[in-house]
Amino acid sequence: MPKYVAAIDQGTTSTRFIVFDHRGSIAAVDQREHRQIYPKPGWVEHDALEIWARTQDVMRGALQKGGIDPRDIAAIGVTNQRETTVVWDKATGQPVYNAIVWQDTRTDELCDELAEDGGQDRLRAKTGLPLATYFSGPKIKWILDNVDGARESAARGDLLFGNMDTWVIWNLTGRHVTDVTNASRTLLMDLHTLDWDDGTLALLGIPRAMLPEIRSSSEVYGAARGDFAGIPVAGDLGDQQAALFGQTCFTPGEAKNTYGTGCFMLLNTGEKPVPSKSGLLTTLGYKIGGQPAVYALEGSIAITGALVQWLRDNLGMIEQSSDVEALAETVADNGGIYFVPAFSGLFAPYWRSDARGVIVGLTRYVNKGHIARAALEATAFQTREVLDAMEKDSGVTLTALKVDGGMVFNELLMQFQADLLDVPVIRPMVAETTALGAAYAAGLAVGFWAGFDELRANWGCDKEWRPQMDAARRDTLYAGWKKAVTRTFDWVE
Repeated sequence: MPKYVAAIDQGTTSTRFIVFDHRGSIAAVDQREHRQIYPKPGWVEHDALEIWARTQDVMRGALQKGGIDPRDIAAIGVTNQRETTVVWDKATGQPVYNAIVWQDTRTDELCDELAEDGGQDRLRAKTGLPLATYFSGPKIKWILDNVDGARESAARGDLLFGNMDTWVIWNLTGRHVTDVTNASRTLLMDLHTLDWDDGTLALLGIPRAMLPEIRSSSEVYGAARGDFAGIPVAGDLGDQQAALFGQTCFTPGEAKNTYGTGCFMLLNTGEKPVPSKSGLLTTLGYKIGGQPAVYALEGSIAITGALVQWLRDNLGMIEQSSDVEALAETVADNGGIYFVPAFSGLFAPYWRSDARGVIVGLTRYVNKGHIARAALEATAFQTREVLDAMEKDSGVTLTALKVDGGMVFNELLMQFQADLLDVPVIRPMVAETTALGAAYAAGLAVGFWAGFDELRANWGCDKEWRPQMDAARRDTLYAGWKKAVTRTFDWVE
């Protein structure tokens, strides 16, 4: 009887392989970073072949570290950075261009052109999404239009498209598939039929033959090859939906926020999609086998943890990302400054690709500690904006927020987040809920776990932060943030 379920967590900055036991506890993990490629301002790329190599490295590495035999693994789940777009030759397996990352803004003019007829929301009723550089569809069109011979090859049926889940599963099993959560982030899937929309494909000039088959989030897609030969690959969820699932937010009204490279809050809205009028995304939460699909509202923030990396890599203010908390604690407050990290424009609730990052309120009093503190506070302020929009759209008033991701071990940030939201912020025992969600989906598909009740029983609270800030202070700080955000607009003509 296999003792474990494993998950590939292919993220924006690194790839991990995590092995979980029946209680949802981590038995082994390995992680490797990959290069961030910036060919031009606003362009962000990854080497898809490098990512596949890193994936194989961490799969082997985790088993070696844990002394685990592959035969003890019941199934493998996959979770991934969403919207990051790969197009490759199906005969050779060679990408025709680097993967275009979700943060990339090169398709801004294309999105503006598409919005001339019907506005930014012309596809929202069908897809749940605004026209934005964030999503995969415009990225596919850019590759077909700008890579020599790509459009002709695609027309012949020689090219395949996938987000990172599809790329990994194709290399692992030979199957060209995706799940409903990842498909819902392409701007090409109809939310209601859960199939590719022919009208949108025609609008963008994308051949249907390029696209993977859309499957549920929990079923056997195929058997792994190589070192893991024969193990079922049986779970697939975009990273934020995987975190929702890993946090066991199975009931409408339950929400989670993941603090990673970006920040993503998802609210389970049940079996019917809820349209947003407040700048949120209507997306798939998960679909378990033949059960009805579950939908979610999402607030997407482009830059949170990436801002800390920028302080580390571009400014040299800290040696490692974890040092930001100690630097921020050298000051009592933000010194009157706000840091709005619109490096890739602004996502929810604004959707302004013309925005760029600003630091406002600078005086000679301000030092590195204030900048570090303002960088952390930016994450909490952006989360507050998303929560306000979510409550307006859903009519649900949040009573607590489940949190996960790398930044949730930053005590200063988590306390400020609770203060700013005026609700408790709760970190689970297993903070790696993205990988855990993919493992749960895979385990359900092969009977490793019997159902949702068993998964809920695994969830436990590690730490809770309660609000301590008075209302007047909270309102003053938030008003300053809202004013700062307006200074980022209209920067790119």
